[in-house]
Amino acid sequence: MTEPPSCDIMRCDILARRLLPPMRAEMVYRLVSERGISQSEVSKRLGISRAAVSQYMSRKRGFTRQDFPRELNLVIERWVSAVISGEGSITICDICRSANLSENR
Repeated sequence: MTEPPSCDIMRCDILARRLLPPMRAEMVYRLVSERGISQSEVSKRLGISRAAVSQYMSRKRGFTRQDFPRELNLVIERWVSAVISGEGSITICDICRSANLSENR
């Protein structure tokens, strides 16, 4: 296995713009559909509008018909847990590292 590239702002910027919207949509979907948190509560916890949550749920915002690789699924699940518990977080670096691992497999 090759070593992932070192941190590069251009690569991270591209990955963030490509990956964050669908990951956020998936995270919101899991909070509401799998964890049973109301859309109103999700909007409060994330600091986004109720309409944005509704758009994520109806797959009108951020949705791309893709399956996430195992590594990114783990990051999304950590994000869900952090929102539920109010503890912990994920970073752009976590996403980039996970994306790099997925690409190098």
